[in-house]
Amino acid sequence: MTLTDAGPLIALIDADEADHVACLEALDELSLPLVTTWPAFTEAMYLLARAGGIQGQRALWRLVHTGRLIVADLSASALERSARLMDQYADRPMDLADATLVAFAEEHGHRRIFTLDSDFHVYRIRGRQRFEVVPTR
Repeated sequence: MTLTDAGPLIALIDADEADHVACLEALDELSLPLVTTWPAFTEAMYLLARAGGIQGQRALWRLVHTGRLIVADLSASALERSARLMDQYADRPMDLADATLVAFAEEHGHRRIFTLDSDFHVYRIRGRQRFEVVPTR
């Protein structure tokens, strides 16, 4: 299972994305299924609609229906932690999708994240541990 941000989901589906090939190649080193949070999934769905309409959105839903992508529910404590993280990283600022991914990582012991977002090089798990970001840049 690999924690996944919206960016790679978009890049995997949209061949016109600059990071399309890098994300496809990164899949070889990742454990499936991919897992994301509802805010990150919503962000990907919105951006795919803007980029290519319903076809991109259908492709994202296919990842869910085939079990290659799990959209995880967040516990009450992860939601509370997300709010605290957004306060802690207000200078970046941290968006809701990123906050939920960090909170989910903390709660489930994930260090590896599939993301194109450079902020994950700054964010820390429980304030100390770095994420292992894939693809590497």
